[in-house]
Amino acid sequence: MISVRRSNERGHADRGWLDSYHTFSFAEYYDPAFMGFRSLRVINEDWIAPGRGFGTHPHNDMEIVTYVVEGALAHKDSTGTEEVIRPGEVQRMTAGTGIAHSEYNGSTTDPVHLLQIWMLPEREGLRPGYEQRAFPEEEKRGTLRVVASRDGREGSVTVHQDVSLFSGLLQPGETVTYRLQPGRHAWLQVVGGAVTLNGQPLSAGDGAAVSEEEALEIAGREPAEILLFDLA
Repeated sequence: MISVRRSNERGHADRGWLDSYHTFSFAEYYDPAFMGFRSLRVINEDWIAPGRGFGTHPHNDMEIVTYVVEGALAHKDSTGTEEVIRPGEVQRMTAGTGIAHSEYNGSTTDPVHLLQIWMLPEREGLRPGYEQRAFPEEEKRGTLRVVASRDGREGSVTVHQDVSLFSGLLQPGETVTYRLQPGRHAWLQVVGGAVTLNGQPLSAGDGAAVSEEEALEIAGREPAEILLFDLA
């Protein structure tokens, strides 16, 4: 069973400096039919204006993954971490017992385009933590490269939840097949371009919840960037 969440059906908030689309209920956007999927709680697609950003604010008991599509995002948090996240890099922040952080676009000319992803942790009260890794394009072309996982395999960032996150880059006509183990679920998010999922067309910003399927066949219709979550 595949249930599609179209880009133009998402929640939307335009604050001037921040243009944000919410796949699931978030802040002032509330839809009881879209409160999350499995351990996925938030997928926000954000554009942050030059010289602007989120001031210091707190989180707790959440696994937060940041995926930058274009531009560069400066991060600073209460653990003492200061980093810049760029395209091809994946950041994981464990909020755990409590963490405060800020995110800022230091460019004076270019916006930052990113996906911010929240997942419920496997348990509450984890120690706050931070991890960031770069994944070269050549490792993602025509395939699915694991970028986040429970066991940190193949150099992926470690998330404290039974989930594996893959990133892939597909050209038109390229196909990847992913097999779901019995009882597992998936979420496909199209970051850019266009694909088909088991023959169903999806475009940039679209997402799809997958349950009770043995295999996912993802084919490029346009040059495409995708994220695939394998979920308990």
